[in-house]
Amino acid sequence: MPDPPLLVRRGRLADGREIIYYDERVVPTPPPIDRRPLSSDAPRPQVRFDPLAGEWVAVASFRQERTHLPPAGACPLCPSAPGRLTEVPAADYDVVVFENRFPSFAGAGYPLPEEAERWGRPEPAPGRCEVVCFSSDHRQSLGWLGRRRLRTVVDMWAHRTEELSRRPEVEQVLCFENRGEEIGVTLSHPHGQIYAYPFVAPRTRVQMGRASRHHQRTGTCLFCDLVRHETGDGTRIVARAPGWVAFVPFAARWPYEVHVYPTRHVGDLCRLDAGERDSLAELLSRVLPSLDGLFARPMPYVLAWQQSPVRAAPEAFHLHAEISSPRRSADRLKYLAGSETAGGVFINDVLPEEGAARLRTATPR
Repeated sequence: MPDPPLLVRRGRLADGREIIYYDERVVPTPPPIDRRPLSSDAPRPQVRFDPLAGEWVAVASFRQERTHLPPAGACPLCPSAPGRLTEVPAADYDVVVFENRFPSFAGAGYPLPEEAERWGRPEPAPGRCEVVCFSSDHRQSLGWLGRRRLRTVVDMWAHRTEELSRRPEVEQVLCFENRGEEIGVTLSHPHGQIYAYPFVAPRTRVQMGRASRHHQRTGTCLFCDLVRHETGDGTRIVARAPGWVAFVPFAARWPYEVHVYPTRHVGDLCRLDAGERDSLAELLSRVLPSLDGLFARPMPYVLAWQQSPVRAAPEAFHLHAEISSPRRSADRLKYLAGSETAGGVFINDVLPEEGAARLRTATPR
């Protein structure tokens, strides 16, 4: 099957933010004009260094003003209509990406140092935060869009990763989706986000450190060895597609957690070939609905693509998605309490092998 072309149209919103349409058909007209009376004052997030954790913390107090759970008729991510102008000026769209109006990272600059030179000094937070709308249909959800749209989403993720990685201030690109009010989602429209960080995220840094030590000791890739172990064991496999495998990790932290790996060693989304992108769309169309099928209701989750930092060697990291849900039963959630929040020690209420077996047989809603 031929690689579908990525059709891209670019425009600007009324306050100067970029908006990008990813079209599945040729649209001969430029993006419509945003006619809202928006201020062009740019938000100014900051970062502060935590010397005990060795990590940066973003501070963006203006995010308190963002829209919180509006009714469907006032959703800012739906297409614009006469008398109701939204963040998307078009009357319809396939997939659209635009700069977040309330970003945690924004503006040009340079990557932040690993250690702050002086404690107690706020720093500008360069980078970029984008909102991704997967569909113009307010009632849709990512896993139920169908393979064609999911392939468009995969291509969009790869395209945004490639473009954002060229920015001098960006060290890592994280594509993710928060789904469900239980996660803290403030807009119910099917959407995700992309963060272009000015540093390497702590979780990625830990994984890379573990992989480096493993390679020094064994001469092999930790991620590849993990995939071989899980496919060989088989008890935690949820689904497979050509070139891909989805499994519940042996030491899963969350009640229902699925990791999605390409079987070929590849560092980021940009390096996936056409066949791998097709297979990924197929796999997501099976794995995400299976989560909904567990309790016959939409499953809250976080889906995040862990990929190679911009300036890391290609062999240093292995692309994978981590999907995690706090729902542990039909009417109960897992909350991060004392051990998890204070000690960083997770306690899982669901045996990973049992969770995988339930997901394999779950009937989508």
